[in-house]
Parts: sequence; structure tokens; C-alpha cells
Amino acid sequence: MITATLDSFPLARAFTISRGSKTEARVVTVTVTRGGITGRGESVPYARYGETPEGVLAQIAALPEGITRQALQEALPPGAARNAVDCALWDWEAKAAGTRVWQLAGLPAPRPRITAFTLSLDTAAAMRAQAAENAHRPLLKIKLGTPDDMPRLEAVRAGAPISTIIIDANEGWTPEVYTDLAPHLLRLGVAMVEQPLPAGADDLLAEIARPLPVCADESCHDRASLAGLAGKYDMVNIKLDKTGGLTEALALKTAALAQGYGLMAGCMIGSSLAMAPATLLAQGAVFTDLDGPLLLAEDRDHPLRFDKAGIHPPEPGLWG
Repeated sequence: MITATLDSFPLARAFTISRGSKTEARVVTVTVTRGGITGRGESVPYARYGETPEGVLAQIAALPEGITRQALQEALPPGAARNAVDCALWDWEAKAAGTRVWQLAGLPAPRPRITAFTLSLDTAAAMRAQAAENAHRPLLKIKLGTPDDMPRLEAVRAGAPISTIIIDANEGWTPEVYTDLAPHLLRLGVAMVEQPLPAGADDLLAEIARPLPVCADESCHDRASLAGLAGKYDMVNIKLDKTGGLTEALALKTAALAQGYGLMAGCMIGSSLAMAPATLLAQGAVFTDLDGPLLLAEDRDHPLRFDKAGIHPPEPGLWG
């Protein structure tokens, strides 16, 4: 039996990016129950990719009950619906076999990874306060993507003088804005910039200087995306909700590494259940950004553990 529900997790504070704000994480939870064993998965429908919670639930409801993980790859396109079911099937397969997902996938046991903590887009003063509050964290990710980002960047660096900083512009800059900001990003010790230009309008990245690594997010969904990234990006951000689950995400990771891209393991804002499979992707990644549960006011039972070592792999009671 495959069941899907829409669940909501309130955020600890409003979260803003260049496209808007949210105060809750609305997620789809899938359970697959067969032979008395239940596997679970979670996804986040994303309007940027034309998804709605209702549409994702409808896609899942139309699946045949006994569908296999392999058949699922053809039955649904990459996206949130396939992700939740794919991850639930991985969980079910591991529990049915009495083993862990990484063993099924032929991977070494995952280890804790330092994860970024994301600072929401806000005024320069508010972002400096956010940075100061989190200055103990080794890696901060800043949401930018407006023509007036320089004061925000200066403020964050002042608030967190030691932390490594990465930036996510969420497609919000023009080539002119990015070219103007790039020298200042270097001056302030920014280690990477994510998706500075809109997907589909990023060809100029092949023509302008890229003085620091540029990571594809909205421009990279699955292996089919890689052909369009050559010469424009240095890294790819792999997210389960974009790839349509762990099966394609692992394949994308292998293909991206073979083509010389650095890796980032990213996430939408969801619970520990959504992050758990992504801890496998984080192994060997240049940057890990799996802080979704840290942004919530409440989490699932058996939540992932975060400490100075970073985000820890899930316990079997949660997933995998």
C-alpha cells in the first residue's frame, strides 16, 4: 500500500529568499507498507518548478500499488512526487532486507558532515544580527539575490568574521550585478556562489569571469541537465526533490564527478525525514547544506542529530 499525506511544520522564524517568504514547511509524507513492513519518504513540492501539494498527491495516488523502485523511474518524472516514493521504497527495501540503505547501494557507511546554516534574506542590520547569533557555526549560507546586496554581505561578514561563507542568489542577479559584486565576494572571503543568474538565461556565465566557484542549482535537476552546464558552472547542487529521489541523485553524483564538477548536497526546507537520504549524497561533497530541520520549530520523531561534527546519519527509527 502506498499512502501520501500533506503535513506542515512551522518554522522557527520566517524564511525569505529573493522569490518570497514562508512561515511553514508544507511537505508530502509517503509511506509504503508491504508484508507488514513500512518505509517512509518526504518531499517538498516547489512552485518554482510548477509543483503544488495537490498535484504531487495526485501523481502519487495514480501509481500502481506494487510498483518497484526501478519502474518508478519511468512512471514519474524527476520532482517531488517521485522523490517521496523513491525514498520510501529505499527505506522499505532496507527494512525488508534487515540492512541499511547504504549497504544496499554499495556505499561505505556515512559519517557526520559539517552543514551550512542558512541566513534568510533581510535588511543588512537584521542579517548582521543573524550572523552574529550564528557566528559559532563554521559554514554560513547567505540568501541574497537583489540589486542591493553589498551592504548585506558586508554586514554578515562583520557579524561572523571567522565563518566560511557561501552565497545563494536564487537566480536573482543580472550579469552586471554579479560582475560588479564578484571582486567584493573574493575580498570578503566568500567560498562559492550558487545560481547567480536565472536558469535558462545563464549562458553569459561562459563568457564572463568566474573568479570563485559557481554552483548550479535551478539549472541542474538530473543527469539530463549536465550537458547544458559545460563551461558555465564549476559545481552542481544535488537535491532529492529535483532529481526525483535517491536513485537518480546517486546516478547524478557519479556522472557529475566523472565530468569534473564539484558537488554540493542541498535541500528544500523540510524535516529530518527529508534530509536523511541526502546524508548519503553529502559524503565527499565540497559543501553540505542540509540544515532544513534546524530552521523548524518542531521536527519528526527520531530526528537527525546535529552537533559540532555536523549532521549525523539517520538512525533506523527515522529512515534507512
